[in-house]
Amino acid sequence: MKQILSIAAILVVGILSGCQPGKGRVEKRAPNILFAIADDASWKHFGAYGCNWVKTPAFDRVAKNGILFTRAYTPNAKCAPSRSCILTGRNTWQLEEACNHSPNFPAKFKTYPEVLSENGYFVGSVGKGWAPGNPGKINGKRRELTGIKFDELKVPPVTTGISTNDYAANFEAFLAARPADKPFCFWYGCFEPHRNYEFKSGINKGNKNIDEIDEVPSFWPDVDTIRADMLDYAFEIEHFDAHLNRMLRKLEEIGELENTIVIVTADNGMPFPRIKGQEYEYSNHLPLAISWPNGIKNPGRIVDDFVNFIDFVPTYLELTGLTAEQVGMHPTTGNSLTDIFYSKKDGRVNPERDFVLIGKERHDIGRPNDQGYPIRGIIRNNYLYIRNFKPERWPAGNPETGYLNCDGSPTKTYILDTRRKKGQLEYWQLNFGKRVSEELYNIKTDPFCMKNLALDEAFAELKNKMDEEMLEKLRMQGDPRILVNGDVFDNYEYSGVVRNYYNRYMQGEEVPANWVNKSDYDADLLE
Repeated sequence: MKQILSIAAILVVGILSGCQPGKGRVEKRAPNILFAIADDASWKHFGAYGCNWVKTPAFDRVAKNGILFTRAYTPNAKCAPSRSCILTGRNTWQLEEACNHSPNFPAKFKTYPEVLSENGYFVGSVGKGWAPGNPGKINGKRRELTGIKFDELKVPPVTTGISTNDYAANFEAFLAARPADKPFCFWYGCFEPHRNYEFKSGINKGNKNIDEIDEVPSFWPDVDTIRADMLDYAFEIEHFDAHLNRMLRKLEEIGELENTIVIVTADNGMPFPRIKGQEYEYSNHLPLAISWPNGIKNPGRIVDDFVNFIDFVPTYLELTGLTAEQVGMHPTTGNSLTDIFYSKKDGRVNPERDFVLIGKERHDIGRPNDQGYPIRGIIRNNYLYIRNFKPERWPAGNPETGYLNCDGSPTKTYILDTRRKKGQLEYWQLNFGKRVSEELYNIKTDPFCMKNLALDEAFAELKNKMDEEMLEKLRMQGDPRILVNGDVFDNYEYSGVVRNYYNRYMQGEEVPANWVNKSDYDADLLE
């Protein structure tokens, strides 16, 4: 599973203001873009945000030389749908099948690497691109949604859980293959820190200590097993950052760093219970640092505007002088980030960037008939409002099929055992239990989303106002869940080999699901 899910993507996109689409007339000095997206990493766990138990000098360098964003969000906190937003500039509920995890990617939606390749850019990728799912074919060949792969160079793995891909060396091979007269578009998809981890590798190989962790999320027990699991996650983030550091040094060595836009982020939160695959603050709130010495004004700024993964494509289009209509893309929903790039302000730059929409449909399978768990939400100011459209369903997947929307891990096992072996329900309920239809949290004072204010009459007016605003915006975006046929998302085929998992498993078939542990199955909770 790790080979189709990743931690990071560095996207290097050659762009030229005012170039003619389809003409290939791209000047050599057109700016490049280096975009790093961390797979399965929450925003707090990078040094520039004050984290001391994860060392990220490359990310911190980008932040110091550019802009550190404190309110960057993905609309959908799972690998494939999150990356679909990045590639198209549209929210997932505007992307048909691509709203789901492991879908058949719709042929009608072009991605920006495809567009840039058609307009004179040298495009490539390493590691995980868009995945998991079926990208489809063009002229009988598999679509390269993120560019042609450069994956040949390998290195002995640091741990049993880390990929052998020498990402930085493959990036250098890509640069060596670039025609001298072209800017480039490169997607770096590091597989880390996606699970599995080598248990206690953070301690034994990363020289870390469980006492370094300043805070364990309050929806987990604070025990050594979980702290060790968190340090293993930290060690793999550092592996990603080390390759990013080599890439930055290479760009500096060849004199391209000043002319490169570097974007570093993550596709969804850390692969732990109640985070990855859910829609809470730690699920969708992600790290983001962007540098561009030739373009960003007043580097070293910290910006508090709400920004979104759907903002990247409009940025590229503006900087190239292209339009979505010209290049055959569907209209984008996000807003270009150049207003922030060209400002000299810290804090809030554009007062109109004051909210983000989030949501999901089907992530991993594990419910009857491959049903999803539909959610929509809005974050405005310090509040997160969530509507769970099918609260009768299990949010992390059914217990009897192992809660398949939560990766197997020591943390997951420990929490499940608090119910099975100790008879305690608190942590199990927080991480795996069913939910009420509406949730409201003050994410400034309660970032772990522990106190549901939707149940408090004092917040009824705020809750209703946020719900009305969310529904209005979703209607304007044509969201089927809000308009006429929300269950269409359940009817899209799951592209993986384990489709219809629940029904097959319950009929006695041995169906593989290697991203969870056998001990995760809770048959005693069968409904």
